[in-house]
Amino acid sequence: MKRILWSIFLTLVLVSCSSEQANPYRGVYLLLDTSGTYTEELKKAQQIINYYLGTLTAGDSFAVARIDSGSFSEKDIIAKVTFDGRPSQMNAQKREFANAVNNFVESVESAQYTDISGGLLQAVEFLNETGAGQKYILVYSDLREELPDGYKRDFDYDLEGFNVFALNVTKLREDNVDPTIYLNRLGDWQHKVESGGGVWHVVNDLDRTEALALN
Repeated sequence: MKRILWSIFLTLVLVSCSSEQANPYRGVYLLLDTSGTYTEELKKAQQIINYYLGTLTAGDSFAVARIDSGSFSEKDIIAKVTFDGRPSQMNAQKREFANAVNNFVESVESAQYTDISGGLLQAVEFLNETGAGQKYILVYSDLREELPDGYKRDFDYDLEGFNVFALNVTKLREDNVDPTIYLNRLGDWQHKVESGGGVWHVVNDLDRTEALALN
């Protein structure tokens, strides 16, 4: 009887380890702030996108979406893909992805409001649907959220297993007058992410590509 129970235990352990190792794929969702003058920063965002297009490989998923007045919607996704295992097809996917982003950056119009919370929700939904084993949300924004009248965004995030990167968090005019405004803004978003079980990162030096590396 003990031998049977030990055999069952080993089988369960092996199945558990196998399921953990069965999904090495990565999912990356990049949110682009398009409010006000922040659209002038989008050219810099393209170097981040190109970095991940060169880094992600077969089975990985990548999406780029705009932060708009109401961002909890698939209509704000500019480009999305799960990369094919065939090199020629994967290269074609990457070219198509880059072209879609380029066209967007060249023609983007400023959004009146900035629904970062809705964008994060959409990112979580998208990455969970990909089934990626490693999930990354990148927020390219000054992190100042402004919502249209009537929008409700008072909720908790479920970010267990997610890494959230705040990128290029530019300082606003009022931040220079009172730096605590900037620090509080970062602190508020860090609290939201970490209270939901996520891991928070801030990367403002975009030339440090090692800081953007996916583990």
